[in-house]
Amino acid sequence: MIKLSKMHKRLLALSAVMPIGAAVAQTATEPQLETVVVTAQRRAENIKDVPVSVTMLKDERLDVMLSGGQDIRVLASKVPSLNIESSNGRTFPRFYIRGYGNTDFNAFASQPVSLVYDDVVQENGILKGFPMFDLAGVEVLRGPQGTLFGRNTPAGVVKFESAKPNLDKVEGYYSLSAATHNTINVEAAANVPLSNEWAMRVSTLRQHRDDFVDNTFTGDKDSLEGYNEHAERVQFLYKPSTTFNALFNVHSRSTTGSARLFRANLIKKGTNDFADGYDFTKIGTDTPNGQHLRTNGGNVRLTWDLGAVKLFSITGYEGVDDYLSRGDIDGGHVGDPAIPFPVATAGGLSYLKQYTQEFRVESKNAGPLNWQTGVYWFKESAEGLTDNYDTAGVRTSHLVSHQNNTAKAIFGSVTYDLSSDLVLRGGVRYTNDKKDFRTVTNINVQQVGPSTAEADKSKANWDASLTYKVNPDVNTYVRVATGFRAPSIAAASAAVPITVADAETITSYEAGVKADLFNRRARANFSVYNYEVKNQQLTVVGGQSNANQLINAAKTSGRGVEADFEAFITPAFKVTAGGSYNFTEIKDPSLRVAPCRSCTVTNPLDGKNVIINGNPLPQAPKYTVNATARYNWALENGNLFVLTDWAYRSKINFFLYESKEFTGKAMVEGGLRVGYNWDGGKYEVAAFGRNITNTERIIGGIDFNNLTGFVNEPRQFGVQFRGNF
Repeated sequence: MIKLSKMHKRLLALSAVMPIGAAVAQTATEPQLETVVVTAQRRAENIKDVPVSVTMLKDERLDVMLSGGQDIRVLASKVPSLNIESSNGRTFPRFYIRGYGNTDFNAFASQPVSLVYDDVVQENGILKGFPMFDLAGVEVLRGPQGTLFGRNTPAGVVKFESAKPNLDKVEGYYSLSAATHNTINVEAAANVPLSNEWAMRVSTLRQHRDDFVDNTFTGDKDSLEGYNEHAERVQFLYKPSTTFNALFNVHSRSTTGSARLFRANLIKKGTNDFADGYDFTKIGTDTPNGQHLRTNGGNVRLTWDLGAVKLFSITGYEGVDDYLSRGDIDGGHVGDPAIPFPVATAGGLSYLKQYTQEFRVESKNAGPLNWQTGVYWFKESAEGLTDNYDTAGVRTSHLVSHQNNTAKAIFGSVTYDLSSDLVLRGGVRYTNDKKDFRTVTNINVQQVGPSTAEADKSKANWDASLTYKVNPDVNTYVRVATGFRAPSIAAASAAVPITVADAETITSYEAGVKADLFNRRARANFSVYNYEVKNQQLTVVGGQSNANQLINAAKTSGRGVEADFEAFITPAFKVTAGGSYNFTEIKDPSLRVAPCRSCTVTNPLDGKNVIINGNPLPQAPKYTVNATARYNWALENGNLFVLTDWAYRSKINFFLYESKEFTGKAMVEGGLRVGYNWDGGKYEVAAFGRNITNTERIIGGIDFNNLTGFVNEPRQFGVQFRGNF
């Protein structure tokens, strides 16, 4: 009988938790971090070799964040320089990278951060909220990605990749969690080889939370804040040979529940504190609140290996069958003297159809020169609506608008090894983007200005980078990149006409170091950047009326630093940490916006309007910090572990102007997970908590009526069981 040392027993225990825990590469004496492979440059590469500031989330780090039924907003501050927020709750998330984003809630809004799911861009904000489940990984690419990715990427790309079918064996997992407010999260996936050439992977997600907020005005107990969500994905892999494979993907989503709860006079006048008497579990509102959404889509990804080159075809369709989000925008009820006038609205999409096609050719040269080139086509047709209601719930106005958007692009990039230690990369993309917009139906809206608008813009973007291998473990890089976001169009209202924002462009400079340390027991990445945006599209919301208007700032600028770190402190103790400093500034002395109705503006006024020159961008925290720590105890028949994760962001402005009330306080949220796994990591049971310190913060507002605001997610405690087969 072979006797194992204490060290070897600990290493075997670590390897046993790999199916659920963080993956490691094992040596005879110590664990090593696995090589992280990303597709930030559309090729599978070691993250250390990619001259882009990029973070990968996968495995246990994702599972922990999502265990309590959280939606995509849970990623905010979990990686450096990333923020995500929404005034629509679980739908219509808005992304910000390095402080650069867009607060537009218009149904046709575009964003400078692109979300790419299984190689298909999700252009409309509604599509960006598709749930995260059965994922191989999430990549966050910071800075302009305007050469290789298809749509509107001047701030960066968030890239999701589903776990793919394989021909190897029947395998999968199942997970069930139950938490506070009867929050239920069920997730499962199964991979089934159908023959020597075909395999299928089926994935599903079911989420539920009970209503738990009382409506004190109507007396309806536990009538708000719940949801029901389900999503499905079915994939088929066809691989008849080593030179061709086809991947087919169909997916859908359905969600119902409360819309964002706006709370009247939530903010104490002259401060950004909660008003006296605030209670998270109570709200007094006099109009219905709810939302429903149905989406569906599919894609076909074909790959041919022709020897010297590989050919790719990516065909995608994404659709919204029906979306409506309705809420009490004044946040209260008739008779409350602190509410100047009642406002109840709804917005949504009657339908959306998005088609994309990309053909790409990639070289496979053994020599120093490699390249890729391709063409891209995008077409979208969407119909959006806005409604107003009286206090009796009767619709008083109805405005329907339609937009067609077509974009075409040709792109290419080259990689050349100047030496064994020095690599040069460069790329270029030419894009033409065209939009046609018109009002379709107008009931009781005195529309200002014309009922149609159009925009047509062409632009060439480029990037260039140089990577130097200091030694086998350390790479440095410099990168210059440009980006482009096509013109946007916002629907009219009774207060403002249809507005068209001109295209925005960015030039970014970045340098970084990526290193494996201590025989790959640790990894560190560090980057610095500086960018300037010309004609940035900004959204003026509210002020003195319930309006959404687009404007352009002559210039905005940003600069900062980012860092990622992970390490095995001991074979049983692993930590990760990340942080960012993002400074943003609007540079346009001519820009003026309407102030809030009730708040205390701290910017200078020009007559009745606010001068916003010099302000930071909205929803742009200057600092973010994230950290995780996991400790494992090897037991006779399994492993006991404890894991904690924390995220911090500094204060933010909700709007373009600065005020005492509409400035969100700094926020820290933490999670804790204590669990046990056994049978070689096949099964795991855990108790968890999210927002364990019960942090309560005002994270957004409505400024044209009273001091209305909305708050972050509540504290949760729960249990989870997960099994693999």
